[in-house]
Amino acid sequence: MKKIEAIIKPFKLSVVKEALHEVGISGMTVTDVKGFGRQRGSSGGIENNQEYEDDFLVKMKLEVIVEDDDAEKVTETIKNAAYSGKIGDGKIFVSSINEVIRIRTGEKDSDAV
Repeated sequence: MKKIEAIIKPFKLSVVKEALHEVGISGMTVTDVKGFGRQRGSSGGIENNQEYEDDFLVKMKLEVIVEDDDAEKVTETIKNAAYSGKIGDGKIFVSSINEVIRIRTGEKDSDAV
């Protein structure tokens, strides 16, 4: 199994969620996060009249657990849906998951997702 974490612009969240739903992904975790990458807090794609008191930009972190066979399809879906072509579109991280356990039932791995 794979854990796919995507850091995306907030206004792309509903587009990404709908795109993932269309490819059969219905469960995900979303977290409000702040950070910066190479752009060092540049507001690429954000209105010029907005001011920030720090160098951290507001982003959304989306986490999805999928079967290994679905990982490429999911990453491509996120990449295409989150794309704006401007600085700060985000990143996708893929890592391996050793075990998943559903707390309520004790189901494991694929059955727990």
